[in-house]
Amino acid sequence: MTTKQSGTYFPAGEIEEFLPRIGRVVEIEGRQLAVFRASDGTVFAADNHNPHPKGGPLAEGIVSGHYLYDPLYDWKIDLSTGQVQAPDQGQVQMFPVKLENGQVWIAI
Repeated sequence: MTTKQSGTYFPAGEIEEFLPRIGRVVEIEGRQLAVFRASDGTVFAADNHNPHPKGGPLAEGIVSGHYLYDPLYDWKIDLSTGQVQAPDQGQVQMFPVKLENGQVWIAI
């Protein structure tokens, strides 16, 4: 565990444990996070709660580029900002991620 300006970073696993374009659920400090690895190697961490009024897990979505496509409601979410794309509306809480020596760290 290391502390940075954006929060305390916790180890989430080795980069190889996160398959490209497929979400994985990680629990850190009692929070359930959906972690995604884009095809270009960028790793994103989001609250594993869909902002749709009916809710649901985000980890089941599919990543294309830096966007998450939700299979339940056909929503498109920008993984860089957490912003749901028009015509839908909403915001997903995103968490800072860093990679060090093959290890994924997420700040809470």
